[in-house]
Amino acid sequence: MATTFALPDFGILGLDAKRLAVPELDIEIHVKERKTRLGRNLSISYRRPIVMARGYMQYMFDRMGQRYLDMYNNVPHVGHNHPHVVKAAQKQFGILNTNTRYLNKELVRYAERLTATLPEPLSVVFVTASGSEANELALRLARAYTNNYDMVVMTSGYHGHTTSMIDMSQYKFAGPGGKGAPEWVHLVPVADCYRGEYKYGDANAGEKYALSVEQVISEAEVGGRTIAGFICETFPSVGGQIVLPQRYLEQVYKHVREAGGVCIADEVQTGFGRIGTHFWGFEQQKVVPDIVVLGKPIGNGYPMGAVVTTPEIADAFNNGMEYFSTFGGNTVACAVGNAVLDVLERENLQAHSLEIGNYLLEHMRPLVDKHALVGDVRGSGLFLGMELVRDKVTLEPADTEASYLVNRMRDHRILLGTDGPYHNVVKMRGPLPFSKDDADFFLEMLHKVLQEDALQLA
Repeated sequence: MATTFALPDFGILGLDAKRLAVPELDIEIHVKERKTRLGRNLSISYRRPIVMARGYMQYMFDRMGQRYLDMYNNVPHVGHNHPHVVKAAQKQFGILNTNTRYLNKELVRYAERLTATLPEPLSVVFVTASGSEANELALRLARAYTNNYDMVVMTSGYHGHTTSMIDMSQYKFAGPGGKGAPEWVHLVPVADCYRGEYKYGDANAGEKYALSVEQVISEAEVGGRTIAGFICETFPSVGGQIVLPQRYLEQVYKHVREAGGVCIADEVQTGFGRIGTHFWGFEQQKVVPDIVVLGKPIGNGYPMGAVVTTPEIADAFNNGMEYFSTFGGNTVACAVGNAVLDVLERENLQAHSLEIGNYLLEHMRPLVDKHALVGDVRGSGLFLGMELVRDKVTLEPADTEASYLVNRMRDHRILLGTDGPYHNVVKMRGPLPFSKDDADFFLEMLHKVLQEDALQLA
């Protein structure tokens, strides 16, 4: 049966919804066409797919003008179609769009502004076209500098869709279609204080989890392997919106550097003020990485990524082989990147993220005691997770229930997603302009869905 849209009672950005009405769309036929013309492993969100027509700030609108609160898409970091970013992109597109082989002041200006947000000695920038490309480059930098090859990575990690990044991402290589980890990849447990060996309240959990890194490095060396580096998301997202325990990265970085490796912070999902307390996730751990990888929010929807490193590591990479990315650092990318930094500063979005995130946490954490399914609520700023379990002792994952909740919230026009190794963590990481009124609406609908019989009887 064809799926149709009812005429809403409001339009996009205050426009009359009747002016935006479109002919009926048969979603079933559209999905079939996608599967015919596109790769079949291209996923679609929600059991009832949405045909989106437009986005503005923290909202998305379907083709009939119905508004959805976006709590899922962390790419439009400063808001869908933020006017300042759009204007900057349009203006530069209308003047010149070319690569880095020609001189243009915007590239250096962007590098100067970006590195000004980072601690010394992180002062050399490589601009790429995606986070995956940036992580791939970070791997090359680590190997060039250390003359070693192997990498230490977290379980449940994800660093991109290139071949090397899939090899380093347990989320991929241990999942459907994966072929396992290659011999140069060494796994350590994700430092998860809810589900892992060391729990919340253990003041030494960070150091204890870090010992696994020291052990893995020692075992690799005994086997004749040498470590080029360690990489992790500073707030593991695919791992389940994890907040690493304090002193974890401090101790990990110590072990890695003692072994001759470098430390890579994957900030693709959590950088640019999202966590609220700091501009970069690694700052919350009080460490300075050797290489920082940026992506997703860096361009607010424009395809961008970046790697920032030290002069010493950059010089080691300057071995005679040219580094060039056709689209990395192009003039439009630089204009967009600068515009994103403008908005973050002018609208004080980091502080806003902390304020709204704290408000959400304050009202969500009591759900752990109120609802049998809610096992844990965690996060920082507008990077939040709510883990659902069927048993708070065994921590049996409530994956079916998490899927049900996300799909029912979609029915209330709130966009969420699930993540974690068991797909039972509801993740919240939408655009930073998210307001207190948005938070109240979300909390009201969340409470309503959690009370539904389908979840009460689970």
